Amino acid sequence: MDWMTPAEVEALMLSLKVSVTAVIAILPFGIAAAWLLARRDFFGKTLVDGLIHLPLVVPPVVIGYLLLVLLGRRGVVGAWLYDVFDISIAFTWRGAAVAAAVMAFPLMVRAIRLSFEAVDPRLETAARTLGAGPMRVFFTLTLPLVTPGILTGCVLAFARALGEFGATITFVSNIPGETSTLPLAIFSSIQNPSGEEAAFRLTLLAIALSLAALAASEFLSRRLSKRLKG
Repeated sequence: MDWMTPAEVEALMLSLKVSVTAVIAILPFGIAAAWLLARRDFFGKTLVDGLIHLPLVVPPVVIGYLLLVLLGRRGVVGAWLYDVFDISIAFTWRGAAVAAAVMAFPLMVRAIRLSFEAVDPRLETAARTLGAGPMRVFFTLTLPLVTPGILTGCVLAFARALGEFGATITFVSNIPGETSTLPLAIFSSIQNPSGEEAAFRLTLLAIALSLAALAASEFLSRRLSKRLKG
């Protein structure tokens, strides 16, 4: 990557690391939350649904501040993690991954939930009638049918994590080499009178990564859909 400076390459690799970590971390919870919202009625469901989707409607800086209050070194959970396990979340790349995960979680849940709702419950009922237990039905029937939705959710979450800015800069600041992801590196570049060229390069790179992820998701979803139908 001779056309990029070492700092820009570092920002790119950090963004990929943060985004992939965020997606992997929230995937099991995203599937569980989507299944719960799609298949179960319970007291407080509207509240749970609202809390899951809250990052979509409040300013990202609010989420970043709440994370700082909760996971900062003096936060409710952060102080305990630091005192007991010597783990610091705020102002580290792990904190950037947490912020990206929180902001991306609603998009993942929404995509997977739509897939769960598209699966005919009668198929699961028929499988249970034939003697399959609930877990076997879920893992051998339901989960394969919602795989395209899971892929879509992962890509949407990855793209959202890749572009996360507000919550990240509030929670972990903009530390070169530690928390300076692509969006933060672009922000730093446009603050510099001579940084317009770097900002333009990084912007094109971010767009290219997002388009590549969407294209890969579409390709894989079509392949999986054909295999499921065939």
